[in-house]
Amino acid sequence: MQEDFLHYIWRYKKFNMAAIKTTNNEVVTIVSVGQHNQNSGPDFFNAQLKIGNQLWAGNVEIHKKSSDWFLHNHEQDKAYDTVILHVVWEHDTPVFRKNNSEIPTLELKSYISKCALNNYQQLFSKTKKWINCEQDFESVDSFIVKNWLERLYVERLEQKAAIINRFLDASKNDWEAVLFKMLAKNFGLKVNADAFLSMANSIDYAVVRKQQHSQNNLEALFFGQSGLLNTASEDAYFQNLLSQYQFLKQKFKLSNSNIVPVQFFRLRPSNFPTIRLSQLASLYGKESNLFSKINKVNTLDEFYTLFSVKASSFWESHYTFDKVSKKSKKQLSKAFIDLLMINTIIPIKFAFAKQQGKHIEGRLMELIQQISPEKNGIINKFNALKNLTSSALESQGLLQLKREYCDKNKCLHCAIGTLLLNKN
Repeated sequence: MQEDFLHYIWRYKKFNMAAIKTTNNEVVTIVSVGQHNQNSGPDFFNAQLKIGNQLWAGNVEIHKKSSDWFLHNHEQDKAYDTVILHVVWEHDTPVFRKNNSEIPTLELKSYISKCALNNYQQLFSKTKKWINCEQDFESVDSFIVKNWLERLYVERLEQKAAIINRFLDASKNDWEAVLFKMLAKNFGLKVNADAFLSMANSIDYAVVRKQQHSQNNLEALFFGQSGLLNTASEDAYFQNLLSQYQFLKQKFKLSNSNIVPVQFFRLRPSNFPTIRLSQLASLYGKESNLFSKINKVNTLDEFYTLFSVKASSFWESHYTFDKVSKKSKKQLSKAFIDLLMINTIIPIKFAFAKQQGKHIEGRLMELIQQISPEKNGIINKFNALKNLTSSALESQGLLQLKREYCDKNKCLHCAIGTLLLNKN
């Protein structure tokens, strides 16, 4: 039995309220269950209850057992002197305020419907499952799921905006610098995200601005700070980058001693850090004031044009410095730009608009719905239960659902979980 379930039962009155009595046999009439408190202090504020012949206004505390009151040391906390009713699953001891007056107790297990209890036990059964509701997920109305996924997508945007705001504080409110860090992180994909971000954090963005006239200088800067020039090579391109990096390092007093090392292992060659850093340098060599341009662009085709860049000519016949490969242009694919849209562009547009007091969620929702859904293990497993993903909005919503609700057993805070709890 989770305490969250008891909160849910009390909040939504999922019990037989017509005949409830305290453990001292006093009739309880609920005028208002109060406001659910997610922070410290009693669980529900400003409840209104009639207990016996007395009308009370105050707070409600909920526990699995009455004795949890003492386990949590509430008898020593003045904040709990205002509790007018102790709601428990099982009553095993009376509880008292600091002035030794007994707090009325309601034992819920006698009043909860068998249907609600069976639904709860089925949802939270100890049988090992990928998600708690996997047996019933397919039966949930698609309209309800789609609406919930839209809300989860906005919730996910809010979380990403919080990260962006922390970057903004560290960058002294320089949105161009924040965009550079976010793009660097996401050019690294999952494997090199931390490495690329540590590289971006090691460079004052003013240095990047000063080198935007030369893609070669930007490559030297990014490769050097990432530790990719620490090896030995006689190749002319490598030697040129090394020479230029040594000059920039001395001029701008750069240090890369705390950089997270880049990884090549288990990456497709097109995602090697050498290729992605060259493409990032190409983007910043092509576009100055990139953040301003991003805020002026609204259609997916315009974004595809804006991010239409490729690695420098050396990388057309290489994936690493020391090995020649079959010649091909290493251009950013639409699929990769889609990932940048999902993880960087849309979140940063959302965060900036929110800071400016503007509401552009509708436009961003239209934009994300034009992007193909991501493909990964989580999305594939959800689609095996119920095919839901027609766009990146749904795939992002499903990732939020799995990581923030399913994995944390927060079914009682989930639209799907609460629906299943209420089924007849």
